[in-house]
Amino acid sequence: MDNILVKPKALTREAFAAFGDVIEVNSDSNNFSINDGYTQRYHDLADVDVTENNGRTLINIFRSTPLAQPIAIKMMERHPLSSQAFIPMGTAPYLVVVAPKGELDTDKIEVFLARADQGVNYHKGTWHHYCLALNQVSDFLVVDRGGEGHNCDVVSLDGAIVIEPW
Repeated sequence: MDNILVKPKALTREAFAAFGDVIEVNSDSNNFSINDGYTQRYHDLADVDVTENNGRTLINIFRSTPLAQPIAIKMMERHPLSSQAFIPMGTAPYLVVVAPKGELDTDKIEVFLARADQGVNYHKGTWHHYCLALNQVSDFLVVDRGGEGHNCDVVSLDGAIVIEPW
């Protein structure tokens, strides 16, 4: 079977809007001064959605090890009851692999190259790959849902979709 090459594109709010929120500071961010003027608060950067079925917010750290390149996409997952946010805690870029809500359509998989100062918040039901660290083992602060109910659907793929070098 021939591989389908997918080229990463820059992560921007506009390009990612169908899948979730980009968590970053920029000129469009709602912000204001706090703490006697010593801190600038960038406010309400993502729509965290965890309350379905009496869910509660979890704060986690995921430590991700880079995969060998080229990276073949061998799985996708989604969280039907909640959003899930990843905020990098280091200095390395990482890859974001997503597909629209609904039944997984591998023809609609998109890949984004995220800077170390950008987080992502996947909307409820958005298909995504697990976090793809680049260059080094990387930690991510993860905000997601705890509580009753099944909240992770996983689909195995054959690895025919391969991320092109960037």
